[in-house]
Amino acid sequence: MLRIGLTGGIASGKSTVADLFAARGATILDTDVIAREVVEPGRPALGALVNALGVGILDGAGRLDRAELRRRLFEDAATRRDIEALLHPAILSELERQAQQAGGPYQVFVIPLLVENRLGKVVDRVLVVDCPEEEQLRRLTARDGESRESALRMLAAQASREQRLAAADDVIDNGGPAADLPAQVAALDHKYRGLAASP
Repeated sequence: MLRIGLTGGIASGKSTVADLFAARGATILDTDVIAREVVEPGRPALGALVNALGVGILDGAGRLDRAELRRRLFEDAATRRDIEALLHPAILSELERQAQQAGGPYQVFVIPLLVENRLGKVVDRVLVVDCPEEEQLRRLTARDGESRESALRMLAAQASREQRLAAADDVIDNGGPAADLPAQVAALDHKYRGLAASP
């Protein structure tokens, strides 16, 4: 099964691109969705987070308080590394389990931190959704209501645009309203189906 690793910086348009691939029949496995599943109450990963960070990361119902976890992730690099070391093995194990059960002409793994965590080895090709940092900042402040300072911290916590592009086998340009995403996805869908079918 051909596996494509879809990545890009925060607010680059990964979800939109994944939806376009799904509409063309590709199987989509999103590590953000899996990350939410592995920290459901009763799952070992949630217990490990509470042991590491305290009950302050839980809401009143005993579920993970995502806003609080996100705040801690972007506030302190050491805490972020600790949290990632706890969660990533559980996420990758569940990703592999779901991939084994899923079919499709090819599979697209949506992995926002693929470059940062050197996960190129779990996919056959790396597809980067690219856009300028100023556009990412504009989207974060307009869409998510982040302050510019907070948005800059988020960008600084991720790989640089140059690092992502250096890791890319394929690139989708989502630099602004003129980017024709459906046409770019259609071309790559054709390419990936050809690669998946070749011996």
